[in-house]
Amino acid sequence: MIKLYNQGAYLINQNQIVFDENEAKLKGNVEEISPEIGKKGTITYSILENHNKSKEKDILKIEFDVIGGHDVNAVSIIQSARAGGLKKLSKPYIITNCHNALCAIGGTINEDDHKFLLSSMQKYGGIFVPPGLAIIHQYMREMWAAPGKMILASDSHTRYGPLGTLSIGEGGGEIVKQLLGEYYEIEKPNVVGVYLKGKLNPGVGPHDIALSLIGKVFENAFVKDSVMEFIGEGVENLQAEYRFGIDTMSTETTCLSTVWITDDKIKKYLKIHGREEEYKEIKPGSIAYYDKLIEIDLSKIKPVIAFPFHPSNVYEIEEVQKNPKEIIGKIQKEGQKLFRQDDIKFDLLSKIKNNKFYVDQGIIGSCAGGLFENISDAVDILTQKTINNTGFNMSVYPASQPIYIELMRNGYLEKLTEKGVIIKPSICGSCFGAGDIPADGEISIRNNTRNFTNREGSMSNEGQLSSVALMDARSIAATAANDGELTAATQMNIKYTKPEYKFEKKIYENRVYNGFNNPKEEVEVKFGPNIKDWPEFEELNDILILKVVSTFDDDVITTDDLLPSDASNLRSNPYMLAEHTLVMKDANYVKNAKLVKKIDEKRQQGIIYDEIKDLIDKCKPSIKEFAKADHKNISIGSVIYAKRIGDGSSREQAASSQKVLGGWANLAEEYTTKRYASNVKNWGMIPLLVEENKDIKVEDFIILPKIRKEILEEKNKLTAYIIREDIKETSFKLLDSSKEERKIITDGGLLNHYKLKNEKNN
Repeated sequence: MIKLYNQGAYLINQNQIVFDENEAKLKGNVEEISPEIGKKGTITYSILENHNKSKEKDILKIEFDVIGGHDVNAVSIIQSARAGGLKKLSKPYIITNCHNALCAIGGTINEDDHKFLLSSMQKYGGIFVPPGLAIIHQYMREMWAAPGKMILASDSHTRYGPLGTLSIGEGGGEIVKQLLGEYYEIEKPNVVGVYLKGKLNPGVGPHDIALSLIGKVFENAFVKDSVMEFIGEGVENLQAEYRFGIDTMSTETTCLSTVWITDDKIKKYLKIHGREEEYKEIKPGSIAYYDKLIEIDLSKIKPVIAFPFHPSNVYEIEEVQKNPKEIIGKIQKEGQKLFRQDDIKFDLLSKIKNNKFYVDQGIIGSCAGGLFENISDAVDILTQKTINNTGFNMSVYPASQPIYIELMRNGYLEKLTEKGVIIKPSICGSCFGAGDIPADGEISIRNNTRNFTNREGSMSNEGQLSSVALMDARSIAATAANDGELTAATQMNIKYTKPEYKFEKKIYENRVYNGFNNPKEEVEVKFGPNIKDWPEFEELNDILILKVVSTFDDDVITTDDLLPSDASNLRSNPYMLAEHTLVMKDANYVKNAKLVKKIDEKRQQGIIYDEIKDLIDKCKPSIKEFAKADHKNISIGSVIYAKRIGDGSSREQAASSQKVLGGWANLAEEYTTKRYASNVKNWGMIPLLVEENKDIKVEDFIILPKIRKEILEEKNKLTAYIIREDIKETSFKLLDSSKEERKIITDGGLLNHYKLKNEKNN
């Protein structure tokens, strides 16, 4: 089904894989071959080279063609760019309003932000997509992604590879840099070939392929920070929307980006959307070299379910049906470990009745699921059964209004409604806890992107817990047609109608504000009462004193653990937002972080608390830098420690909220995504890697006596001491950071960095 080859591989003439270099020479009919030569034959190489502004061999400085984002972090991005001297936008910047589109909670906060963003796009020459019109990634696929382009957007699921676009999801700091004319700096990434062969069986959908792949490669970090390049004869057997569904979910593998070969199906997609002239064939050269290889036989993919609480927790549905008590019991036991509260009971075994597993809710939607073909296939399945009023419920979120209106024209919305399905607006609601929250103790099946703990709106810290499993739209519909009994779509005899899709561009022409190349300097940006400026942050001093306020032994701490997604309606008020930091994982974190912050605030006023005086006196005999330690040359902050940290969303608030509370660093054995590591750096925190002395405890003090000097001198190994009853010398590694990133950290974050730059230039 899916085979992983942890070795280099050559692709010859786009259709033959060989692992031996001599065989590659022979079959490629060349005299000289090497990995370095072969890498130049990849699609990835050609696109990166066309966008690279660096003269260094291994460091890329990328200038993107298009920038995108949405209303979760666009306000802070604009605020940061304004602070950095933004006058007008030099490239298309598209802001969709698909996350916080509902104003049911938080008074006027959401709509105030939308007015701020619209007025900003008018002033600086950007593009504004009003609430309810489209989910960010569907709009970008329909209107902007095209072969050979590169797109950067402030959402982790920024993936437009099937359209020949190499795209990356990052936090707001990286967006700000692009808006201000700076580059995206990375080392040349590895390229992993994903060779598709065969043809899917009826009833198997894109989520089945994507989840099966995630289940194979997430835990072993097989594609971490790499570009996955989809190749092979199997690609032509997948419709464009199937490719989109797989591609969007690739974020959950922890890869950096994706790109696919293009063909007539992509040409047709662009033609339907009025952009046929942007099509060009994208494929590898006659010889291409991949650092690793994944082989997927599409004919052997079966419907799967990803159980709580991660997209990699994957089982074949047929396997669950055969052994429900054994598998569900295992899932329940593993899931319960994630909750520290004794009164929280994660219970799935009660969902087994007569040896069959039942769910309470089904959702089809999000950027990965709310596509025309997904929904129309689901309609074909649901025509056989009406969803009754016994408890199971179902909703559908079309990914854009053009999809919505085409479903209407084809009569599919009427059919869905007649069968008891509720049609929702084109927003990300069900994906991150802003709609269709299951009741306490219930489980929902969704073809959304994630199923992390608490992501869907349940508040385990208040005694509530619901959970989500991920499935393909077809099997969700099959389960709905079977009264909530877990069912694979392949187990139903369905004739899929596959209607032709027609795109109505006027929907966007009438409502989207496009001010690119037409900034209006006279427009005043509209500030709502909840849009607050960021606190002022201090530069990093010579000596850093950290106090450990939280430690976690979970396998991974996600961005939803760091800052629950349901708090995102407070995104424009950093003080209120910070109150929710780690609230689900450690009820004492905010209080303890504030106590450390207060110590540092007093230190900045020249007052050193006795606790710190005693610490300095204790360290003076062992740490020579402490001989001259005073309030002017030390910084004091909090730190958290985790095994693996940062899986999930690109929301920079997961890092910035720690900074607002006085955080100066993260300690981790691994940073699971580059985007989270970038957020940590851009908010002036230090991403420290723990390679030894992993016995870190709450209340420990950690001293980095030469921190500023060592970071600026580009040292990777940082001198450190762990202080308890005794003083233990150790070291931490600074996560790979460019010279510019090191300067951002020592300046105290990107906002300070720009402020200092402006002061210097003036």
